[in-house]
Amino acid sequence: MTTDPALSEAEISRLADVVRLQPTKNKELQDAWGMESGSEVHQYLENELGDYYYRDDNSLIRATPEAADLVDVEPGVEGGDGSDGVPAVIRVPELESQVFAVVAGPEERSESVVSVLQGVREAFDVDPPVEDVREALQSLRRKGVVEVIYRTVPTFRLAAPREEIDIEVTDS
Repeated sequence: MTTDPALSEAEISRLADVVRLQPTKNKELQDAWGMESGSEVHQYLENELGDYYYRDDNSLIRATPEAADLVDVEPGVEGGDGSDGVPAVIRVPELESQVFAVVAGPEERSESVVSVLQGVREAFDVDPPVEDVREALQSLRRKGVVEVIYRTVPTFRLAAPREEIDIEVTDS
């Protein structure tokens, strides 16, 4: 890890969040940083970390390679360069790993957020709020390991066989 003397300790910490959570969006960083709005996150990124992040073709926030070198954090996604675009490794919080473990496989019928919530409850004896499960599914979708199938309501399933993706649980 090298450090940039132009960045404060707080900026390095937030840059580490960008590296760890990528690909991410304003809302995820807003929650992680305790900010009031996505606009506040955008202003912070532009004013303080402008040289260390970019938005990809889907407007998701990603760290530059230089940013990853500055912080002692592994990026949230590895691989994904194959034709299917599915990463080989993702680093996620515990709830996302639980959701990944129970969501329908790529050849199975996709399922609703409530169905995934029931699966998490049964498999792990926990009772997360439905909104947290929805956010976990959307985060996994942004990471490329879950796809959305639109029926009466949005439904979800894995984008690739479970055994092709390694899940590493992070502290957050």
